[in-house]
Amino acid sequence: MIRPTSFGFNVETAQNNTFQHTPSADSDRITEKAIMEFDSFVHQLRQEGVDVTVIVDSPEPQKPDAVFPNNWISFHDNGTVVTYPMYSSLRRLERRQEIIDQLKYKFSISNEFHLEDYESKGIFLEGTGSMVLDRVHQIAYACTSERTDLVLLELWCQTMGYVPFPFNAISNGTPIYHTNVMMSIASEIAIVCLDCIPDKEMQNALLNNLSKSRAVVIITAEQMS
Repeated sequence: MIRPTSFGFNVETAQNNTFQHTPSADSDRITEKAIMEFDSFVHQLRQEGVDVTVIVDSPEPQKPDAVFPNNWISFHDNGTVVTYPMYSSLRRLERRQEIIDQLKYKFSISNEFHLEDYESKGIFLEGTGSMVLDRVHQIAYACTSERTDLVLLELWCQTMGYVPFPFNAISNGTPIYHTNVMMSIASEIAIVCLDCIPDKEMQNALLNNLSKSRAVVIITAEQMS
Protein backbone atom coordinates (compact mmCIF):
# COMPACT_ATOMS: atom_id res chain seq x y z
CA MET A 1 0.00 0.00 0.00
CA ILE A 2 1.25 3.49 -0.88
CA ARG A 3 0.88 6.07 1.93
CA PRO A 4 -0.12 9.32 0.19
CA THR A 5 1.71 12.62 0.62
CA SER A 6 -0.26 14.82 -1.83
CA PHE A 7 -3.64 13.15 -2.31
CA GLY A 8 -6.06 15.38 -4.21
CA PHE A 9 -8.06 16.21 -7.31
CA ASN A 10 -6.51 15.15 -10.62
CA VAL A 11 -7.68 17.41 -13.46
CA GLU A 12 -6.37 14.98 -16.08
CA THR A 13 -8.27 11.92 -14.86
CA ALA A 14 -11.43 13.98 -14.35
CA GLN A 15 -11.70 14.28 -18.15
CA ASN A 16 -13.16 10.78 -18.44
CA ASN A 17 -13.93 9.82 -14.83
CA THR A 18 -17.53 10.93 -14.34
CA PHE A 19 -17.42 9.83 -10.68
CA GLN A 20 -14.81 12.46 -9.85
CA HIS A 21 -15.96 15.81 -8.48
CA THR A 22 -14.20 19.10 -7.78
CA PRO A 23 -13.52 19.21 -4.03
CA SER A 24 -14.96 21.89 -1.77
CA ALA A 25 -12.26 21.65 0.91
CA ASP A 26 -8.68 22.94 0.55
CA SER A 27 -5.99 20.54 -0.70
CA ASP A 28 -4.04 20.40 2.58
CA ARG A 29 -7.15 19.32 4.51
CA ILE A 30 -7.98 16.71 1.88
CA THR A 31 -4.47 15.24 2.05
CA GLU A 32 -4.54 15.25 5.85
CA LYS A 33 -7.85 13.37 5.89
CA ALA A 34 -6.62 10.86 3.30
CA ILE A 35 -3.53 10.08 5.41
CA MET A 36 -5.67 9.59 8.52
CA GLU A 37 -7.98 7.20 6.65
CA PHE A 38 -5.00 5.35 5.18
CA ASP A 39 -3.31 4.83 8.55
CA SER A 40 -6.58 3.69 10.10
CA PHE A 41 -7.14 1.17 7.32
CA VAL A 42 -3.61 -0.24 7.60
CA HIS A 43 -4.12 -0.61 11.37
CA GLN A 44 -7.42 -2.46 10.88
CA LEU A 45 -5.90 -4.83 8.31
CA ARG A 46 -2.99 -5.64 10.61
CA GLN A 47 -5.39 -6.19 13.51
CA GLU A 48 -6.97 -8.94 11.36
CA GLY A 49 -3.61 -10.58 10.71
CA VAL A 50 -3.04 -9.20 7.22
CA ASP A 51 0.61 -8.62 6.33
CA VAL A 52 0.72 -5.07 4.97
CA THR A 53 3.74 -3.56 3.23
CA VAL A 54 3.56 0.25 3.40
CA ILE A 55 5.65 2.40 1.07
CA VAL A 56 5.51 6.16 1.63
CA ASP A 57 4.95 8.18 -1.53
CA SER A 58 7.80 10.54 -2.45
CA PRO A 59 6.84 14.19 -1.86
CA GLU A 60 8.10 15.39 -5.24
CA PRO A 61 6.86 15.37 -7.86
CA GLN A 62 3.35 15.49 -6.43
CA LYS A 63 1.21 12.48 -7.34
CA PRO A 64 -2.44 12.99 -6.32
CA ASP A 65 -3.50 9.38 -7.07
CA ALA A 66 -0.49 7.54 -5.63
CA VAL A 67 -2.68 5.81 -3.03
CA PHE A 68 -4.13 3.70 -5.91
CA PRO A 69 -1.08 1.66 -7.08
CA ASN A 70 -3.27 -1.15 -8.48
CA ASN A 71 -3.62 0.86 -11.69
CA TRP A 72 0.09 0.92 -12.55
CA ILE A 73 1.21 -2.43 -11.11
CA SER A 74 -0.17 -5.91 -10.48
CA PHE A 75 1.30 -8.96 -8.75
CA HIS A 76 0.77 -12.62 -9.63
CA ASP A 77 1.44 -15.86 -7.80
CA ASN A 78 3.82 -17.17 -10.48
CA GLY A 79 6.25 -14.38 -9.52
CA THR A 80 5.29 -12.03 -12.36
CA VAL A 81 4.93 -8.27 -11.85
CA VAL A 82 3.14 -6.29 -14.56
CA THR A 83 3.44 -2.53 -15.05
CA TYR A 84 0.82 -0.68 -17.09
CA PRO A 85 0.39 2.31 -19.44
CA MET A 86 -1.49 5.16 -17.77
CA TYR A 87 -3.80 7.71 -19.42
CA SER A 88 -2.80 10.61 -17.14
CA SER A 89 0.76 11.96 -17.33
CA LEU A 90 0.51 12.70 -13.61
CA ARG A 91 -0.24 9.06 -12.91
CA ARG A 92 2.77 7.88 -14.92
CA LEU A 93 4.95 9.47 -12.24
CA GLU A 94 3.69 6.84 -9.78
CA ARG A 95 5.38 4.03 -11.69
CA ARG A 96 8.74 3.73 -9.96
CA GLN A 97 11.20 0.88 -10.42
CA GLU A 98 12.61 1.44 -6.94
CA ILE A 99 9.29 0.30 -5.47
CA ILE A 100 9.56 -3.01 -7.34
CA ASP A 101 13.21 -3.34 -6.29
CA GLN A 102 12.23 -2.75 -2.66
CA LEU A 103 9.55 -5.45 -2.83
CA LYS A 104 12.10 -7.94 -4.19
CA TYR A 105 13.65 -8.08 -0.71
CA LYS A 106 10.40 -9.47 0.70
CA PHE A 107 8.71 -11.30 -2.17
CA SER A 108 9.78 -13.64 -4.97
CA ILE A 109 9.67 -11.68 -8.23
CA SER A 110 10.88 -13.79 -11.13
CA ASN A 111 9.55 -11.88 -14.14
CA GLU A 112 8.58 -8.32 -15.07
CA PHE A 113 6.10 -7.67 -17.88
CA HIS A 114 6.20 -4.02 -18.99
CA LEU A 115 3.41 -2.43 -21.03
CA GLU A 116 4.15 1.25 -20.41
CA ASP A 117 5.69 1.80 -23.85
CA TYR A 118 2.15 1.83 -25.24
CA GLU A 119 1.66 5.27 -23.65
CA SER A 120 3.54 6.82 -26.57
CA LYS A 121 0.90 5.33 -28.89
CA GLY A 122 -2.01 6.63 -26.80
CA ILE A 123 -3.06 3.09 -25.83
CA PHE A 124 -3.87 2.32 -22.19
CA LEU A 125 -4.68 -0.54 -19.85
CA GLU A 126 -4.78 0.54 -16.22
CA GLY A 127 -4.14 -2.60 -14.21
CA THR A 128 -6.78 -4.05 -11.94
CA GLY A 129 -8.86 -0.93 -12.37
CA SER A 130 -9.25 -1.75 -16.08
CA MET A 131 -9.52 -5.49 -15.42
CA VAL A 132 -11.41 -7.28 -12.67
CA LEU A 133 -9.61 -10.61 -12.38
CA ASP A 134 -11.07 -13.97 -11.49
CA ARG A 135 -7.69 -15.36 -10.48
CA VAL A 136 -9.07 -18.83 -9.72
CA HIS A 137 -10.64 -19.40 -13.13
CA GLN A 138 -8.27 -16.98 -14.93
CA ILE A 139 -10.87 -14.72 -16.50
CA ALA A 140 -10.21 -11.01 -17.06
CA TYR A 141 -13.47 -9.00 -17.05
CA ALA A 142 -13.11 -5.58 -18.65
CA CYS A 143 -15.44 -2.81 -19.79
CA THR A 144 -13.69 -1.09 -22.68
CA SER A 145 -13.00 2.63 -22.48
CA GLU A 146 -10.40 5.25 -23.30
CA ARG A 147 -8.34 3.76 -20.47
CA THR A 148 -9.04 0.08 -21.20
CA ASP A 149 -7.94 -0.88 -24.70
CA LEU A 150 -9.31 -4.13 -26.14
CA VAL A 151 -6.13 -5.03 -28.07
CA LEU A 152 -3.96 -4.56 -24.97
CA LEU A 153 -6.45 -6.58 -22.93
CA GLU A 154 -6.08 -9.48 -25.35
CA LEU A 155 -2.28 -9.17 -25.32
CA TRP A 156 -2.27 -9.21 -21.51
CA CYS A 157 -4.51 -12.30 -21.45
CA GLN A 158 -2.35 -14.17 -23.97
CA THR A 159 0.76 -13.43 -21.93
CA MET A 160 -0.75 -14.19 -18.52
CA GLY A 161 -2.86 -17.22 -19.51
CA TYR A 162 -6.25 -15.59 -18.96
CA VAL A 163 -9.46 -15.54 -21.00
CA PRO A 164 -10.71 -12.01 -21.81
CA PHE A 165 -14.34 -11.09 -21.11
CA PRO A 166 -14.81 -7.60 -22.62
CA PHE A 167 -18.06 -5.63 -22.65
CA ASN A 168 -19.41 -2.07 -22.82
CA ALA A 169 -20.62 -0.23 -19.71
CA ILE A 170 -22.01 3.32 -19.57
CA SER A 171 -22.60 5.89 -16.83
CA ASN A 172 -24.24 9.24 -17.60
CA GLY A 173 -23.81 8.57 -21.31
CA THR A 174 -20.06 8.02 -20.97
CA PRO A 175 -18.08 4.75 -21.03
CA ILE A 176 -17.16 3.73 -17.49
CA TYR A 177 -13.43 4.36 -17.25
CA HIS A 178 -12.55 1.43 -14.95
CA THR A 179 -14.24 -1.94 -14.62
CA ASN A 180 -13.73 -2.09 -10.85
CA VAL A 181 -16.15 0.84 -10.53
CA MET A 182 -19.06 -1.37 -11.59
CA MET A 183 -18.05 -4.88 -10.48
CA SER A 184 -15.94 -6.78 -7.97
CA ILE A 185 -14.97 -10.41 -7.49
CA ALA A 186 -14.26 -11.99 -4.11
CA SER A 187 -13.63 -15.63 -3.22
CA GLU A 188 -17.29 -16.59 -2.78
CA ILE A 189 -19.31 -13.66 -4.15
CA ALA A 190 -19.30 -11.27 -7.08
CA ILE A 191 -20.83 -7.78 -7.04
CA VAL A 192 -21.98 -6.27 -10.32
CA CYS A 193 -24.07 -3.40 -11.66
CA LEU A 194 -25.93 -4.74 -14.68
CA ASP A 195 -27.93 -1.53 -15.23
CA CYS A 196 -24.88 0.18 -16.73
CA ILE A 197 -24.54 -2.45 -19.48
CA PRO A 198 -26.82 -1.37 -22.35
CA ASP A 199 -26.77 -4.74 -24.15
CA LYS A 200 -29.26 -7.09 -22.45
CA GLU A 201 -27.65 -10.16 -23.97
CA MET A 202 -24.30 -9.10 -22.54
CA GLN A 203 -25.94 -8.52 -19.15
CA ASN A 204 -27.17 -12.11 -19.18
CA ALA A 205 -23.85 -13.47 -20.42
CA LEU A 206 -21.95 -11.68 -17.65
CA LEU A 207 -24.42 -12.76 -14.98
CA ASN A 208 -24.35 -16.37 -16.17
CA ASN A 209 -20.56 -16.45 -16.22
CA LEU A 210 -20.24 -15.03 -12.71
CA SER A 211 -22.97 -17.34 -11.39
CA LYS A 212 -21.03 -20.46 -12.38
CA SER A 213 -18.64 -20.09 -9.45
CA ARG A 214 -20.03 -17.44 -7.07
CA ALA A 215 -23.12 -16.00 -5.49
CA VAL A 216 -23.87 -12.77 -7.38
CA VAL A 217 -24.96 -9.55 -5.69
CA ILE A 218 -26.59 -7.19 -8.19
CA ILE A 219 -26.42 -3.48 -7.36
CA THR A 220 -28.22 -0.55 -8.97
CA ALA A 221 -26.62 2.32 -10.88
CA GLU A 222 -27.34 4.56 -7.90
CA GLN A 223 -25.53 2.16 -5.56
CA MET A 224 -22.60 2.01 -7.99
CA SER A 225 -22.35 5.81 -7.96
